[in-house]
Amino acid sequence: MKRLVLLYVDDDDDIRTVVTMALSLDPDIALRAAASGEEALTAVAAGFRPDAVVLDVMMPGMDGPALLERLRRLPPTAATPVIFMTARGRQADIDFYRARGAAGVIVKPFDPITLAQRVRALL
Repeated sequence: MKRLVLLYVDDDDDIRTVVTMALSLDPDIALRAAASGEEALTAVAAGFRPDAVVLDVMMPGMDGPALLERLRRLPPTAATPVIFMTARGRQADIDFYRARGAAGVIVKPFDPITLAQRVRALL
């Protein structure tokens, strides 16, 4: 299986821990986690080049859609696939995120055992 370098952004420490543990079940995923949009942008500015980004939607300060807009303005991440994770799973919400360019949406709560498979399937 191809090695996948992911950037995961979520302000919730507990969810970030669960997602980090869940994605570590796939030995071919290298994960870098960030607690905010600003931290994610700092990582990219410092040279981190993810193959894909998984974003929480609801975060204080810069939410997921705002971070996606900022990532699209940066040459290294302009075409990087983005997957949103959200508790807002109505079809209208999913359509909104896809219209913004999301490769997919994972609705919370999610199954940690199959999370890596879901991420790979959406990419």
